[in-house]
Amino acid sequence: MPQIGYDRAITVFSPDGRLFQVEYAREAVKRGTTAIGIKAKNGVALLVDKRVTSRLLEASSIEKIFRVDEHIGAATSGLVADARVLIDRGRVEAQINRIVYDEPISVETLAKRICDFKQTYTQFGGVRPFGTALLIAGVYNGKNYLFETDPSGALLEYKATAIGSGRNTVIEIFEEKYDEGMTLEEAILLGLEALYKVTEGKMDVHTIDIGVIETEKEKFRMLDVEEMGRYIEEAIRRQA
Repeated sequence: MPQIGYDRAITVFSPDGRLFQVEYAREAVKRGTTAIGIKAKNGVALLVDKRVTSRLLEASSIEKIFRVDEHIGAATSGLVADARVLIDRGRVEAQINRIVYDEPISVETLAKRICDFKQTYTQFGGVRPFGTALLIAGVYNGKNYLFETDPSGALLEYKATAIGSGRNTVIEIFEEKYDEGMTLEEAILLGLEALYKVTEGKMDVHTIDIGVIETEKEKFRMLDVEEMGRYIEEAIRRQA
């Protein structure tokens, strides 16, 4: 049977063991905007390029970093509509854990439950895999976590990583310059340096979003325009 027979309506293995619909979903992620996650000694940072393509577009309406629970945030690349479904699923799982166990969900448990949900969509006819990847960042019991989820439902933990169209460029920079002992501020500046290269210098407070969670506070928050402006100005100055 030709390849097209294995990727039309249902997700089934081809004779050489491939799932074409899952591979197509990964391609959707590769075409998405760049999202970055970096662990520092005192927290975790998420940065995204929002790719504002028109001056008529309200940049604030582009949401690619989400707060899942008080201590967990997530950044997405790929189909944002698919990502919203997964974020809502994650929020429900986090609330169920609080109600049942009277404690916040661990970052790893939440990531695995989201991935379990994604994996089920690779098994059945009449559905397709989610065309999005998530970077899930959080702090639990004083430890920092950063996970990358794949459309297949695979899960990996990273010190620093990226998803989306600029992944290769970002990884090259991280391989060279990432240091586990860096502070959260240094991690943000390193992430902005990578985004500067990915966007060819076209970045400002309207095209970038940054979310952080500090180890001590265990509260995920988005940086405001003033905070981002200072970081972006410093990152651009360093590249000049």
